[in-house]
Amino acid sequence: MSPIKIGLVGVGKIARDQHLPVIAANPDYELVAVASRNATLDGVDSYGSLDALLDARPEIEAVALCTPPQGRHALARHALERGRHVLLEKPPGATLAEVHDLVALAKEKGLALLATWHSRYAPAVEPARAWLAGRTLTSVTVSWKEDVRHWHPGQDWIWQPGGLGVFDPGINALSIITHILPRALVLKAATLEFPANRQAPIAAQLDFRDLSGVPVRAEFDWRQTGPQSWDIVVETTDGTLTLNRGGAAMSIDGVPHLEEPEAEYANLYALFSRLVRERQVDVDLAPLSHVADAFLCGHRVMVEDFHD
Repeated sequence: MSPIKIGLVGVGKIARDQHLPVIAANPDYELVAVASRNATLDGVDSYGSLDALLDARPEIEAVALCTPPQGRHALARHALERGRHVLLEKPPGATLAEVHDLVALAKEKGLALLATWHSRYAPAVEPARAWLAGRTLTSVTVSWKEDVRHWHPGQDWIWQPGGLGVFDPGINALSIITHILPRALVLKAATLEFPANRQAPIAAQLDFRDLSGVPVRAEFDWRQTGPQSWDIVVETTDGTLTLNRGGAAMSIDGVPHLEEPEAEYANLYALFSRLVRERQVDVDLAPLSHVADAFLCGHRVMVEDFHD
């Protein structure tokens, strides 16, 4: 089959770090052009908007949207209405209603739509899911703590309504635990810490129970300095499973079982290629639903101002 002709919208850090190298390395794709309001890409045709890109390059079959979530619904809807398959960076939208709308439209048009929970494709996630299947869980602890100044320098959109704040990385942890745990989760309590000068939280503590009553505690913090921590510990009656490095490494009772290089986006684009060929939709809203529940039910605490 001929390569999928793809356009990329939003030429920011995540696009340059992940999407562009993976597209270039995958023979299933041909990068035709990019669109950005204030960035270009050497050696590739660049346009100032999605509309301009699609008007100028009608051969484009699919678009990858790497823009902030607040404006993504309008872009995705426009691309679908113009007959293009769509890949959505995480989170797939600023609200659940937006994403439900995109799912309905993609199915109506017979087009592919992928909500990319990239952390689910870390190398140890599927082995962890397989090990936990059929076992009796007793508790789950998640610690997802990193330095926002390192990962999002000068990015104001993450602090605005719809930008999610600390849930921008925290939703990665939620995407993993909703995939590997045998039973669905229900949020019971949450505390969200908001800097007094910001519209999104800088830290959060979430307490879930799974449908059999197992406690699941998640702590997210954007004020971490020094080593960053992306860890999930699952206690079972058969031993303790630990995922480290965001799902790149797994151990059982402290004994390493797997540690491999990161290949999350390569796996995502392989999946998107299949979805495009089959014109299918793959959109799991569980991680975003838990974030929405935290904003709905969480206790809000004001903390000191944050300055980048």
